[in-house]
Amino acid sequence: MNNANDKNEQASRRQFLKSSVLASAGFIIVPRHVLGKGFVAPSDKLNIAAVGCGGKADFNIPQAYNNGSDNIVALCDVDDRMSAKFRTKFPNAPYFKDYRKMLESEAKNIDAVIVTTPDHMHYPIAMSAMQLGKHVYCEKPLTHDIWEARQMTEGAAKYKVVTQMGNQGSSGKGTRVTEAIVQSGMIGEVHTVEVWTNRPVWPQGVQSPKDKGEKQPIPSEVDWNLWLGTAPARDYHEAYMPFRWRGYWDFGTGALGDMGCHFIDVPFRTLKLGYPTSVECSVGQVYADFFKEAFFDDSCPPSSAIHLKFPNPTSKNYKEISLSWYDGGIRPRLPEGCDYEKVFANIDGGVMFIGTKGILACELFGNNPKLFANGKLQDVKFPDPKRALVDGDTNGHQQQWIKACKAGFGTYTSSSFDQSGPLTETVLMGNLAVRSFLLRDAKNKFIGRKKLLWDGANMKITNFDEANAFVKREYRAGGWI
Repeated sequence: MNNANDKNEQASRRQFLKSSVLASAGFIIVPRHVLGKGFVAPSDKLNIAAVGCGGKADFNIPQAYNNGSDNIVALCDVDDRMSAKFRTKFPNAPYFKDYRKMLESEAKNIDAVIVTTPDHMHYPIAMSAMQLGKHVYCEKPLTHDIWEARQMTEGAAKYKVVTQMGNQGSSGKGTRVTEAIVQSGMIGEVHTVEVWTNRPVWPQGVQSPKDKGEKQPIPSEVDWNLWLGTAPARDYHEAYMPFRWRGYWDFGTGALGDMGCHFIDVPFRTLKLGYPTSVECSVGQVYADFFKEAFFDDSCPPSSAIHLKFPNPTSKNYKEISLSWYDGGIRPRLPEGCDYEKVFANIDGGVMFIGTKGILACELFGNNPKLFANGKLQDVKFPDPKRALVDGDTNGHQQQWIKACKAGFGTYTSSSFDQSGPLTETVLMGNLAVRSFLLRDAKNKFIGRKKLLWDGANMKITNFDEANAFVKREYRAGGWI
């Protein structure tokens, strides 16, 4: 639903209908409870449009629809193959390939929009919807660059819409339990956080079809120009879609963008981290031949290690908190007294909070926390979560947003843009460091391999101006927003 004005309009409409019915043919208004348990009046259903009908949309759309408790009123996808199943399921929902035409044509019928597209199109679609006063659920990472994330955070507040990013772990019990353990002081004062993932599980550090000069015929079901959207023009190739786009800089944000908003979310909210003050990194190298390094600038590197520093103003002993990220199969050093199998049990990755009294290790979404102290695993009772649990745990993430949309702006959601926007900025700061690390001059000399200092309030690297090119990208002409 929309803002208070929309609610007033709906109330007036319901009152008008009530008066009309009472005045005609002796009909009466039947109370909802008389109509049967579980009945939902049409006026109480959220009208949802979905932009992107493949990939994670296979989960997002059914969860939002919730077996008909709410309405899917419009569908949009640039690929007819991806949208076929939902066009069949929702035959009365108008179907579009261009989100701009959908918003222009159906704005009056839409209350909320789900955005499940490649990363490079999140911002223009979500912001266009918010500008129309539509509530927005946007997949992670929230945006493709840091500037966009800041704009989304401010836009949600400006347009007074209910928002949620698609990092469903933020609605899970695991996140809340891990948060409660750390904040209770059981491991003392946290000074270091280690985060890792097995991603990428798609090609990265590879030569792209663009760099090889390869192209293929565009499938008849695909509008390639719309799929490219804000990204620079290039020829079609099946290597980019439907999911492998994630490993290419023009479209995706690599392993960090895919999993960082899941894993880093746990320490980010637990420790109440703000903007980082510095970032440095190293990346995995690829060699084409003996001592011949390959430069695949179109794709993200095969692996990376990223080190961020955050101010810690409440501590007397540790003025900074260190957070390190590892992907591509790289893992942090195992601290003394920690069990390898227990810490690295989850194939997707994990998080370690290292404190003055012990170490807390958890898995994806903060699940299965394990506390190590005095050189061994501790069998202790953990404190109860402070934040209220979400109905359905991680599977209730979409419905939490739906219910909040109905309640109106200001209603809590686990990953509203005021929370997920700053988180996304931090995640994308890692990618800024990686791209700076890979910068070369005309003689192929690396020029950005240094510790970068960040002015978060002004979104600016202060000691290497060339890196600021990755704060905000340029859009291809086309009127995307």
